Amino acid sequence: MDNYYMSQAIAEAKKGFRQTYTNPLVGAVIVKDNHVIARGAHLQYGYEHAEKNAILHCQTPEELVDSTLYVTLEPCHHRGKQPPCTQAILAAGIKKVVVGQLDPNPLVAGKGLAFLKEEGIEVVTGVLEEEARGLNPHYNFYYENQRPYVVLKQAVSLDGKIAVLGKRTALTDAETNRFVHDERDDYQAILVGADTVLIDNPRLLGAGTSLYPIVRVILDEAGRVFERQDLQIFTDDSAPILIFSNHKVTDLPSHVKVIDLPEFSIANILRVLYDEKIQSVYVEGGAAVHDAFLDSGLWDEIISYVTPKLIGGNGKAAMSSFRLVEEVLELQDFSCQKIGNTIRLSAKRRT
Repeated sequence: MDNYYMSQAIAEAKKGFRQTYTNPLVGAVIVKDNHVIARGAHLQYGYEHAEKNAILHCQTPEELVDSTLYVTLEPCHHRGKQPPCTQAILAAGIKKVVVGQLDPNPLVAGKGLAFLKEEGIEVVTGVLEEEARGLNPHYNFYYENQRPYVVLKQAVSLDGKIAVLGKRTALTDAETNRFVHDERDDYQAILVGADTVLIDNPRLLGAGTSLYPIVRVILDEAGRVFERQDLQIFTDDSAPILIFSNHKVTDLPSHVKVIDLPEFSIANILRVLYDEKIQSVYVEGGAAVHDAFLDSGLWDEIISYVTPKLIGGNGKAAMSSFRLVEEVLELQDFSCQKIGNTIRLSAKRRT
């Protein structure tokens, strides 16, 4: 029966999809005498956590006494935007807590369960753990690896080119473009190099389905974008912008933050993004930026949108630089999907 009720808690957790920001998706159900008496989820960043939400939704609070709580993630035992869930569980008189996944966040990390056990509450862990972990892959990766989860995304022609040299080149159709904008909302940051900004003049926004807009990250060691104040990254203030550069610039719009990075490396950039609490990054290139990530080994997944077009000649090749390579990388978890007139290919780095 534990699996049955945990599966319901997992379904509840999904109700907070794209609304919990840096917080994880969490769901809960409360059971008494083999009957679900309450359900809850963390529905939005800053709102009640799943455990408290379920407790508040119990129509007959006296039934909470000696009940069992099923929750997808370990209850918190610290005060943030909300009070500790462990205290709410204790106050409600719940006698047993069944947990899907332990919380990798060091603020929680075993402290919640230790408190509950000290208070005499029975604790069961690891129920549908893999499914529970699947709710929050970027959150888990961020805390377990101390860096953001990194996806390299590209749109390429059938001959492996990403653009006509020096020109904005549209490769994907309208349906694919809509899909990509929606996909961006699964990540907390989108990252590009200066050439992409100067040539394409993009807004770098998602579809607007997530609670907070995607953070726009630009790598520009030489500070070339600062010479073009008419670019959309400066005129569109609907999302914050982080520009990594060793050039100090003043009199920029309030939504733009320049990060002085005298020593440019992917490791240093990701370290800063980790400190900025960014859990996932969608890297849209260009070619040299993608290749720098590839060379660093600090990436986790690649997504290629392959279009029925040819460029040839001196067109810009995907993931290209002057770096000498001596090996071919084998990937895993390969998948293929047709979207519009485009084939979406994805695979993950072998670990």
